[in-house]
Amino acid sequence: MLDLMTAAASASAPPAWIQFLPFVGMILIFWFLIIRPQMKRQKEHQEKIGGLKKGDRVVTAGGLIGKIVAVRDDEVELELARDVRVKAVKSTIGDVILPKASND
Repeated sequence: MLDLMTAAASASAPPAWIQFLPFVGMILIFWFLIIRPQMKRQKEHQEKIGGLKKGDRVVTAGGLIGKIVAVRDDEVELELARDVRVKAVKSTIGDVILPKASND
């Protein structure tokens, strides 16, 4: 009878820290699959925004394509067509269009 009670006591629940391992695993998965890549994309976008200069062709978040005419602290002036200029907030610039290489 004593052996049966000893066996039952040794088969008790695992330690509390083992029960938290699945949660720690899920947090690590979210970190490496979602949060970390998003932070990397955000950092790359900030670098692009910081490197804007006059003459760059850009695409805004709204899909407008234009050439930068002037750069200020937090906004840029874009020329969308001849004599058509608009001001845009720098953070709404989606991408910088690289010049196409010629096939010479």
